[in-house]
Amino acid sequence: MNTDLLRRLCETPGIPGREERVRDLIRREVRGLFDAIEEDGMGSLICRRFPRGPGGKVIKPTASSDHTRLMLACHMDEIGFYVSHIDDRGFIRLNAAGGFDTRNLFSRRVLVCTKNDGDIVGVMNPGGRPVHIASEEDKRKVPEVKEFFVDIGLPGPKVKKTVTIGDMVVMHEPFVIVGNKAVSKAMDNRVACWLGVESVRAVHDSKKPHAAEICVAFTTQEEVGLRGAKTAASLIKPHIGIGLDVTLSCDTPGVPGEEAVTIQGNGVGLHVMDSSIISDYRLIDDLEGVAKKHRIKAQRTILPRGGQDGAAIQQSLAGARAAGLTVGTRYIHTVTEMVDLGDLKAAQDLLAAWMPTVK
Repeated sequence: MNTDLLRRLCETPGIPGREERVRDLIRREVRGLFDAIEEDGMGSLICRRFPRGPGGKVIKPTASSDHTRLMLACHMDEIGFYVSHIDDRGFIRLNAAGGFDTRNLFSRRVLVCTKNDGDIVGVMNPGGRPVHIASEEDKRKVPEVKEFFVDIGLPGPKVKKTVTIGDMVVMHEPFVIVGNKAVSKAMDNRVACWLGVESVRAVHDSKKPHAAEICVAFTTQEEVGLRGAKTAASLIKPHIGIGLDVTLSCDTPGVPGEEAVTIQGNGVGLHVMDSSIISDYRLIDDLEGVAKKHRIKAQRTILPRGGQDGAAIQQSLAGARAAGLTVGTRYIHTVTEMVDLGDLKAAQDLLAAWMPTVK
């Protein structure tokens, strides 16, 4: 299992609108797996693998070809920040790009990705009194994002020369393996980017024929409204779409069992619905049938709130049959996002077994 690729994906900075580093990593990684690669106007990377005959022989589509276009959507962006202000003392204020629970932002190391001076490590804290002099009321308060600042340890004039309004700021935490889990920031949604590469690599290495044109879109700006998937789907014009993403795994203390969404270790998630999409039931049944045939662990999931790129595919142009396929993740939108490696492998195996069956 290529956990090194997952590590590199997770540790590479890329917030909504600044996915270029992730895109470049993926572009290098997919050489030889796809027959055509292009970048759309919003920066999504569109990778096309033409249909294959026996022995893996390429069947190049023509204008008159009657073949199915299958689109997998994998968003590249992670939640993060843009620099919005630098005061005279050098403290950096932030504007969020994506949704944060600010209870998880206290005392964090961050990476300020500057235009001219490279990446600079800083620390992020909310304004106000530290614990030794804080009142009981201070201690109970949960600050808003606008109250947080970044300190890069330099005097104000130097900070203003080094950092620019609009620079990207991301959490600075390493990828680690803990037991049979992987833990990192940005599992949401580098997990899907990993699946978009590794599931196609498995199909490629098997030399299995497939009648569909497999189009993997590594999309931009999902965390701020599924934006890149909309333009990518308009370009691809898919007949069938799968939104690859993480979903909640609240199988942890303090959450009732009926709210768990997924249970880690029970396999890949067949994403029935969330706030943005109600998956095509035939696709869910089909994926589930393939999972049973190949003895791949799978579980059906419903997320009460939230959205994913499958919705943008479903609603593109005249519409497409679409579903979500997910990997349950603990502690989403924190620096300790945790996935079960067995569940991740199940997602890869299911995609690799299912894609050649799409007609």
